[in-house]
Amino acid sequence: MSTRLGKAFGFVVLSLGALLAAPATANAALPTCQHFYTGTIPDRPVSGGQAPGGTVGAVNVSNRLAAPTGIAGGLGADGKVTFTFNRVPGAVAYRAFRNGQALQWVSDWGQPSFLVTDVSPCNGAHYQVYAMSKEDNSPASLGQISSSFRLNASNKLAAYSIPKGTQYSYRVSAYNDAGQTALGYLAGPGFCAVDARNIPWGTRFYVPGYGHCYAADIGSWIKDDIVDVWLPGTQADNWGIQRLNLVVE
Repeated sequence: MSTRLGKAFGFVVLSLGALLAAPATANAALPTCQHFYTGTIPDRPVSGGQAPGGTVGAVNVSNRLAAPTGIAGGLGADGKVTFTFNRVPGAVAYRAFRNGQALQWVSDWGQPSFLVTDVSPCNGAHYQVYAMSKEDNSPASLGQISSSFRLNASNKLAAYSIPKGTQYSYRVSAYNDAGQTALGYLAGPGFCAVDARNIPWGTRFYVPGYGHCYAADIGSWIKDDIVDVWLPGTQADNWGIQRLNLVVE
C-alpha cells in the first residue's frame, strides 16, 4: 500500500451519491465506515493533463488461485460480524479484508471451512477474502480476490458488485509507485487505487484516455470521489487531475 502523499491520485469523480446509494445495509446502529487515513487531505482541483498516448489493456488474474467461495455469515447479537468460507485447493493461508484494510489472517491446516470475525464492524463495509499458495505474502502467491459481501437489511452478508455499465464522474489522478499494491499484487499498468468503502477491490472499469483499470490499491489521499491510475515515470505527473466519466465493466 502506498500513501502517495505527494502525488495527485486519479480516477473519475463519479456522482458519489450513486456509489453510496448501493445496497441497503443492515443496522443503523453501526457506525459509519471511516476512511483509513485520518490526516489532512488537501483539496486537489481538476487541473487537466495529458493522456499517455495509448490505452492500457485489462489486467489478467486468471492464473492465480481461485477466490474463496461459500462466504456466509452476518451480524450477531454480540455486535460482531462473523462469516465462514470454503477451503481453496492449493492454499496454505487466507487473508480477509474490510474496505481494503487487513482484517484477519487464517492458516490452512486442511479444514473444510474457515471463520473470520470482525469485532468492530461499520455500516456498509465490504468484506473480501483471497487465498495464498505461500505464507510469505509474495505477489505471485496471492490468489484472486473474492466478490465483495455486505450486510443486507436482514443483517446477513450478501454478495455485492457495482452493476456493469454504471457510470461515475470522478476526478482521476495518477501514481507511479513501484512494489506491491495494498491488495498485494505488483503495481503496474492497469491497476488503480480506489476508496474501497465505495468501490470494492476487483471492480473493473474503463477510464477514457487511459484504458482498463482493476481496483487493487488504496491511498491516503484516495478518498470519496477520487481514483488513482498507475502510469510509469513522468507519465503519471503529466496526467494531472482530470474529471472523467468512468464506466464499470
